[in-house]
Amino acid sequence: MNILLVEPNFPVAPRSKNHKNFLPIGLLKLYDYYKSIGYNPKLVRGNKSKRNIGNRFKPKQIMITSLFTYWAKYVKESVEHYKRLFPKAKVMVGGIYASLMPMHCKKYTGCDEVYIGLHKEAEEYASKNHLSYKKLDNPQPIDYQIIHASRGCIRKCHFCGTWKIEPRVTYKKIIKGEICSKKLIFYDNNLLANPYIENILNEIIEERENGNFVICESQSGFDGRTLLDKPYLAAMLKKARFIYPRISWDHSYRDWRTIKKQIDILINAGFRSKDIFVFMLYNYEIDFYEMEKKRLKCWEWKIQIADCRYRPLDQTFDNYNPRAKEQTNEDYYIHHNWTDTQIRQFRKNVRRQNVCVRQDLRFYSRTLENKKVDKKLSLKLKQMPLEEVKGILSDFWYPNINSL
Repeated sequence: MNILLVEPNFPVAPRSKNHKNFLPIGLLKLYDYYKSIGYNPKLVRGNKSKRNIGNRFKPKQIMITSLFTYWAKYVKESVEHYKRLFPKAKVMVGGIYASLMPMHCKKYTGCDEVYIGLHKEAEEYASKNHLSYKKLDNPQPIDYQIIHASRGCIRKCHFCGTWKIEPRVTYKKIIKGEICSKKLIFYDNNLLANPYIENILNEIIEERENGNFVICESQSGFDGRTLLDKPYLAAMLKKARFIYPRISWDHSYRDWRTIKKQIDILINAGFRSKDIFVFMLYNYEIDFYEMEKKRLKCWEWKIQIADCRYRPLDQTFDNYNPRAKEQTNEDYYIHHNWTDTQIRQFRKNVRRQNVCVRQDLRFYSRTLENKKVDKKLSLKLKQMPLEEVKGILSDFWYPNINSL
C-alpha cells in the first residue's frame, strides 16, 4: 500500500526548513512505522507535482500534517492540491490544528478524515527504534536527534493547547537505548515534571556517541517552579551538558523576585546569564507598559528574552507583516490591551536588547550591527561615555529606556 506523507508549504524561511523547531517529526515517525509493517510510504514537503513525487507512485492514502491553527490555509491548499492530483486517494489531516479544531479542519480543508492526537503505534515504534532523517531532502545533513522523554504536561495553562492535544501525561523511565546522536533536542512540554528525570539526566551525563559526550537542549524550556522545589536539578542539567536553558515568566511584573530565584539557581549551577532565556508572552492580558518593566528586569539581569506573540487557540489566520507600517485585527490578532504599534515596538526592543546581552554591549546601533563603521571607530564607540555615543550615532538605542 502506497502512503503519501505531506508537510504543507508552511511559511518557514528556507534556512529554517531543517531547524530543530520545524522538522516534521510526526511525519518522520509515521514514515518509519509504515515502512516497518510493509507499506510503501513517501514523504514530501510542499505541493509537489506527480513528476516530483514519481509518476508511478499512486497513493491509496494521503496523510497531511498541520501545525499552528493560524496556518490553516496552508493545510487547506495541500488538501486541495493532492485531491486534484490523486482523486481516488483518501486524504487525512492530523497534527496540532487538526487536534485542536477537528470540526473546523474537516469543513474548511475538505479532507476526508481528521486524525486527533498522537498516532500511538508510530509513537511506540519511534521510542524503540532509531529515527532516520534520510528520507528528507536535506540541503545540509541534520546533526541532531529529536527525542521525547514524556508526553503531555502537568500544568493546564489557559493559553496553551498541550493539555488538550495530549490530555494523558506519560513518562519514560529510561532513554539510553534511543540515543543515536551527539546532540539531543527534547520536545517534551515539561521535561522536569517527569518523575524519572534524575534517572534520565544521569544516563545523559554518562552517555557518549562516537566517543563524544552528548549535548542537549530543551525546546520548551524548564519549569521554573520545579527548579525552585528541586534546585539540585539545575546542577544535573549542567552536568548533562544542556545549553541555552529557558524558563517562563508568564504572569505579572510582581513575580520578578520568584523569577530571579529561578535564574539564580541556573547561574549557581554554572550557566552564564547571557545564555539563559526567559519566555515572555506578549499581545496578551499584561499590557505593553508592564511588559516593558519585565523587559527592563531582564536587562538588569543580563539574560535574553524569547518573546512569544499570543494568538488565540482558535485563530485560523495570521497575516502579520513585520515590514508593514500599520495593520489591524483584520490582518492579525491584536489583544484589546495592545495596539499594533506597541506589538511592533516591544518585539523591536526585545531584539535589540538581546543583541546587547549576547555581545556584552551597553547600547544598540544598527549601524554598528551591520558593520557600517570601521573596526577602529567601532571599538572606540564601545568605550565612550553613552552621552558622547548618542551624539555620534543617529540610531543609538539604550535598553534601559521604558517608552514607545
